This record gives sequence, structure tokens and C-alpha cells, in this order.
Amino acid sequence: QVKLMESGGASVQTGGSLRLTCQASEYTLRSSSAGWFRRPPGQEPEVVAWIPPGSTLRELYTDDVKGRFTISLDSAENTMHLQMDDLRPDDSGMYYCVARRAAGSPANIETWIYRGHGTQVTVSS
Repeated sequence: QVKLMESGGASVQTGGSLRLTCQASEYTLRSSSAGWFRRPPGQEPEVVAWIPPGSTLRELYTDDVKGRFTISLDSAENTMHLQMDDLRPDDSGMYYCVARRAAGSPANIETWIYRGHGTQVTVSS
């Protein structure tokens, strides 16, 4: 059974940094697309960053995290990370690891076949 497990969420102050980790089991993250969503309080999930399949395609980010967040894959450990710097209160929410897309927009979490249970990030001002 495929499992994605997130870790690294915490409460930090504005300007702080966190590194989220997604550990995959029974599935190779590099084999297809993988990414991160977040669900701000009271809102729908939104895509934060994702990596398309293939070594020649670059990672993609939603506009408000460009230059602050970095997504990466560690093939040896079969993990995915999200390095988050210069955090802001608007970055608060539950962060979910996703992998393997079905047809449809990558911005829609329902198109992602595998999803973790999330890790909470809270940024205070």
C-alpha cells in the first residue's frame, strides 16, 4: 500500500524557516510528478510547488512562494523536501505531500492519486 508521510511542520515567527519532508513507501517518488499543497484555515487546498516527471523539466512554484520556497527530491532516500524560507503568516496551513497525477490540472488536488495526511505549519507575526 502506497503511503506518503509528511513531517517538519511547526510554529515559527515571521521570517523564520522550516524544512518539510515527505517520506514515500511502496512508491518511487521520482517515477512521476510529485509536489506540495497547502490548505490555509477555512480555505481550499492550493498547490505550492511541484516537480514534473523527467530530469529535463524544472520544478514549478505558485507565484507567492517563488524565491522563498525550494522543492527537491532525494532519490536515494525516496523523500521529497520543501525548504521554506522567509515565512509569512499567509503561509500558515496544513501542508500535504502529493504524488502521481491523473488527467487534469495539477492545481487541483483531486487529480493527484497519492496524498499524505499533512503536517501543520503556523507562522505568527
